[in-house]
Amino acid sequence: MLTSLLVAAALPAAAPISLHPDNPRYFLFRGAPTVLITSAEHYGAVLNLDFQAEPYLDELAADGFNLTRVFGGSYVEHYGAFNITQNTLAPAPGRFICPWARSDQPGYAAEGNRFDLTKWDEDYFARLRRFCELASERGIVVEVVLFCPFYGDEQWNLSPMKASNNVNGIGDMGREEPYTMKDAALLAVQDAMTVRVVQSLRDFDNVYFEICNEPYFGGVTLEWQAHIASVIDGAERGMAAKHLIAQNIANGSAKVDNPDPLVSLLNFHYASPPTAVAENAHLGRAIGFDETGFRGTADLPYRKDGWHFILAGGGLYNHLDYSFTAQHPDGTYQFPEKQPGGGGKTLRAALRVLRDFVNGFDFVRMEPSNEIVGGVPEGVVVRVLAQQGAAYAVYVDGKAPGGFTLDLPKGTYRVEWVDVMTGSVAASHRVEHGGGACRVKPPAYSDDIALRVVRD
Repeated sequence: MLTSLLVAAALPAAAPISLHPDNPRYFLFRGAPTVLITSAEHYGAVLNLDFQAEPYLDELAADGFNLTRVFGGSYVEHYGAFNITQNTLAPAPGRFICPWARSDQPGYAAEGNRFDLTKWDEDYFARLRRFCELASERGIVVEVVLFCPFYGDEQWNLSPMKASNNVNGIGDMGREEPYTMKDAALLAVQDAMTVRVVQSLRDFDNVYFEICNEPYFGGVTLEWQAHIASVIDGAERGMAAKHLIAQNIANGSAKVDNPDPLVSLLNFHYASPPTAVAENAHLGRAIGFDETGFRGTADLPYRKDGWHFILAGGGLYNHLDYSFTAQHPDGTYQFPEKQPGGGGKTLRAALRVLRDFVNGFDFVRMEPSNEIVGGVPEGVVVRVLAQQGAAYAVYVDGKAPGGFTLDLPKGTYRVEWVDVMTGSVAASHRVEHGGGACRVKPPAYSDDIALRVVRD
């Protein structure tokens, strides 16, 4: 019954992206089974007036990716926040645009006039719609994040929702109070913004909405999140097919005991190892790894994160790529070593290998099947997605020169070892197997390698 409430029936191509009716750990987008994989910018593409959407989205499309994540404008960062250089969420003075119009009264904390929370900035909504239109033309899904907590006073001091930054006297409170049900006037402003954003994007099939980024910081309550989910749902009342609603659950992992029935996608940040997938697989929802970072600037940790999460049965992997900036929207910025995460062309090429590898299978019919693996050397992790008796997608993290075994039914199999950096087949052969443990031995490789086993 739960799954039937969450998973839409097969819909025409114009319907919004939905959970796949045959396997809700994955998506259905424009009639095709879909895994969302990307390496995308730091969420300021719409609210930062200096960010150019077309070269950015062109680069994502050229890299073979199908997702980007944008903040809706209710939150903005200051220069130097989180030690991020050329942070797209920290526009230059006077270059921040948001859903609310500027008033004729000076005094905004960054630069310019204060905001009027009763009036919309139509230029913002035109910019948001244009971004989604450009993404749609390139087959890219947009996760629109409505709200974000204020990690420190630096962010709250820049928020249009703080009383000192608007002419309405709304938001006279501390930074941990805005995302609660305490203040009726501020809640009404948030409700109105949610409705306006949702209705502005109602005709896009490549959009879904996340309630709040990292709500486990800054005093955000579950009651408030459930309320915003209901506002999103209400804004689409009467629509034949509604947009998906995502909820950001935790950093790392957490077991969700009482999921909101309106939420179809459970997002996690820094979800390595990918235990969040198995912990919540029974809920009949897609599970996403929606932000990476804080593991240095090298490619290897983030490449491994993607392979582990997707082959654990995850439906979404979004690497936070700091090579995209307002000055370098094509992803060519050479970020410093102090940056809290990585990115760049080489990593994007490697993540495309992951995308191509997964799309080479009928993944909707596959399930995590690590139990079929045996004889794995100490310190090595092997993950398997399998359509039992037909196809096996395998990822090997660590050195296993002697190989390992896969418990396979009797049959003839094509075995291909795939280089995770280039996508090329490093070695292949055919196996006549009598059933039971089948030893597979890889060619030489450096850190990790993938294996495709398909029954003839």
